[in-house]
Parts: sequence; C-alpha cells; structure tokens
Amino acid sequence: MKIIKDKKIIEDNWSHITDDDAISLGNITISLSRWNDEKSSLSSHTGKIGIRLAPSDIIEDISDDLNKISLIGLEFPAFTDGRSFSHARLLRSRYDFKDEIRAMGNFMPDQVFYLSRVGVNAFQLNNSDQLEAALSTMNDFTVQYQASTS
Repeated sequence: MKIIKDKKIIEDNWSHITDDDAISLGNITISLSRWNDEKSSLSSHTGKIGIRLAPSDIIEDISDDLNKISLIGLEFPAFTDGRSFSHARLLRSRYDFKDEIRAMGNFMPDQVFYLSRVGVNAFQLNNSDQLEAALSTMNDFTVQYQASTS
C-alpha cells in the first residue's frame, strides 16, 4: 500500500495489527488499548512500534510513553470528525512529538493541507487513487494567516 509521507508518495513499511492478531516482526501499529495491556511485553519487540489513536482516546494517556513510540496513527472514522486535528496539534505543540503522525481512514484529500498545518506528516487514504490529488492540495496556499506547527 502506498501513502504520502513528508510530501512524497512512498510504500508503507508498517503492519497494522488488530487487537486479535498475533504480534508480527518489523514495524507495527497497535491500538491504544492493546498498548496499555501489553506495554511491558512489547518493550522487547524487534522493530518500531506505533499506536493508533481513535478520536475519543486521550493523548495524556500516552504522554509518558512517547519516547517509545515511532508513529502515532490518528484514525478518522468519518471526515466530519475533527478531533484528530486537535490530537495532532497537541502532539506537536504540547508534547513536542517529533516522529511520524499519520492520518488514517475517512478524511478527504482537500483536508490534507489543513492536517499538515497541525502537524500531520503522513497520510494513509482509504482510496489510494486519491494520493496524487491529496498530494497536490499541500501546495494550495502559499500564504497563511495563522500560526502552525509546520
């Protein structure tokens, strides 16, 4: 599967593990609840670990663990649910998270520009046919009136 990362279309090198799947080798993302349940056993995992956050998850729940996490996947169950915009902004500005923040799920290509302004640097669209259109929106505006994390 291809994604946008740092304004380039690349191949995704992460496996997204459900709560029922066995932990595989390599770079993996897991849910926040699985992280909380298996944090100690995951400390010996070979590969990077990412956590997927639902809009209803609370960022403060992982603030002490951010140094162990290489990717935060922000889930968008519907393009009308903007809580993950706030999650991205908090991760970058309050918690100084420097690694990958990835938008995942049901967001529209024309939201990519605004997501990048709040700190998202990777985008996993449900429809990979929209990658080029989404990438092009990152250059829609050359002047910004508001401060951003980017």
